[in-house]
Amino acid sequence: MSNNGVTMLEDDADVEDVAAMLDDVMREVEGLELENSVFENYLERQAAAGGEGGDRPAIQAAGAAKRGQPAAHKPPKLATSQKNDIATGVLELKRKEMDDARKAADKLVDTLKAVLEETETRIAELKKDAYEFKRDVVVGGESMRTGRTKAETVTEYMDEKLRTREMAVEKLKLKNQTLKTSVQRAELDLKTKEETGDVLHYIDFHQLQIENKQHVSKLDGLNAELLRLKVTGAAATSSLNEVKDELQALLAEDTQCAKDMELRQGLVAKLDKDMGKVAAQVAAERKTAKRLAQDTASGSEGSGMPQVLDYVGQKAELFELSQVLQTWERKVEIMEMAAKKTRSLKRQATKRH
Repeated sequence: MSNNGVTMLEDDADVEDVAAMLDDVMREVEGLELENSVFENYLERQAAAGGEGGDRPAIQAAGAAKRGQPAAHKPPKLATSQKNDIATGVLELKRKEMDDARKAADKLVDTLKAVLEETETRIAELKKDAYEFKRDVVVGGESMRTGRTKAETVTEYMDEKLRTREMAVEKLKLKNQTLKTSVQRAELDLKTKEETGDVLHYIDFHQLQIENKQHVSKLDGLNAELLRLKVTGAAATSSLNEVKDELQALLAEDTQCAKDMELRQGLVAKLDKDMGKVAAQVAAERKTAKRLAQDTASGSEGSGMPQVLDYVGQKAELFELSQVLQTWERKVEIMEMAAKKTRSLKRQATKRH
């Protein structure tokens, strides 16, 4: 029993050693496969470029051995320096690919920025056109009689927009022609320099690089200033639009106040006229009541004068007419106060304008 236990422990130790050795071999195989893939990639690039390197036969033999193909002789092993050169070449190629990809990405970013800026400019222009159309056509071209937009206003607005667009197109055509002429002149100058051998030397090229960096730095500053001005202009445009909206509201309020004042002035005139009539009636009734009171006091009831009941009825009617007069006087005072308030609002709106 004891011998069996010892044997089992030894078998377990052997299994663990074998597993560790297998792991080491697998890691070594993975490393060799990675190394071979790098070498094959390098060989394929050299073959595509048509280059013949001193390491190519060794790499081909190593690749044939890896794929199980028979080799004419035992594939030689690559020296460490050769492996280093191959790895350095592959690394340089990868770096070149990364630089090319980075340049392409930067170019794409610049293109997208230009498209985004153009889109924002176009959106701002569309908002401005919509605001001007609403101001000049929808609101400004509305007929006071029918409440509809005048067709002449729409036609004039569209004609003006078309004329503006045609002028912009002509300006762009002239600018495009100027740029084409400049490009042709630059190409001709470059061709002339190439033919005459007037090429740039290293010092001149280095100087141009320095000037280019200075110009790029200056251009970045100008772009930052332009962005700041755009932000300021957008804020100013927003404030201007708010002021214009407020002005439109004040103008509408002024028009409504003028209408209300005209209506209330008509009501005041009507009340003045009615008050005059009522005052005349009250004066006549008072005169009649006074005469009746005198006749009653003198005892002339039997001479065909009105009776006492008639006098009482006329007195009651006089009281009712006095109440009506007081009511109309209060209405007149209210209307005068409303008229004063309307005139005050109109003066305030005039001062704001």
